[in-house]
Amino acid sequence: MNSSLDALFSLTGRTAVVTGGSSGIGRGIATALARAGASVVIVARGRERIDETVTALTDAGLRAAGIVGDLSTRDGIRAAAEAATTPFGEPDILVNSAGINIRPPFAEITEADWDATMTVNALAPFLLGQRYATGMAARGYGRLIHISSQQAHRAFVGSGVYGASKGAVESLMRSEAEAWGRHGVTSNTLVPGFVLTPLNARLQDDPATVAALAERTMIGRNGIPEDFAAAAIFLAGPGSGYVTGHSLFVDGGMSAH
Repeated sequence: MNSSLDALFSLTGRTAVVTGGSSGIGRGIATALARAGASVVIVARGRERIDETVTALTDAGLRAAGIVGDLSTRDGIRAAAEAATTPFGEPDILVNSAGINIRPPFAEITEADWDATMTVNALAPFLLGQRYATGMAARGYGRLIHISSQQAHRAFVGSGVYGASKGAVESLMRSEAEAWGRHGVTSNTLVPGFVLTPLNARLQDDPATVAALAERTMIGRNGIPEDFAAAAIFLAGPGSGYVTGHSLFVDGGMSAH
């Protein structure tokens, strides 16, 4: 990378925490940030997938570490937030990719479904962002990046509580942008279309649904985790300092179709 590109996109010397970074979109983003020079801490539930991801990154000569974290409770979120600062120090970049997708028929959604979904998908991004952004602001540089959903903007395929949680994330992003923007800290969301990841395993069991969703795009295919690499590097890097409170759709044109 030449000096002019470094000034826009290099993450050398930066530290990133990526929740849900051991699979799907989170893993794609964690890999991209590490390749751009960041030291990356992956926070996820399963030790085996964390270790496999970290090994793949370190074997490629990149800086990465993993933390087993439970984002389903307030205490678990706070413990993960502290543990993630151990490998490389306080983060400059936070990517909230961890999520759960509980979709019973709307009339059958329970309070437990609501609480579980809102805790992982909305409360964890809030508490992690609140914990880290103060330090980011004091240092004059920070990037908060959330993974949202089409269902924050439109209802389809049984949005349920998942859609409500992602709507909350988009509003949280705007509030964070307002709170921290004057201190060098930005907050933005990436909005996927239908992406072939473990989170969508249930829908992938129906080839007709997968094909129909691909036809809703303008590119003619569904997304893959690698599609988010360049957008994540941009939003994490120095070149995006004047971009905040923004939802960037990485969806093959699904939202415009």
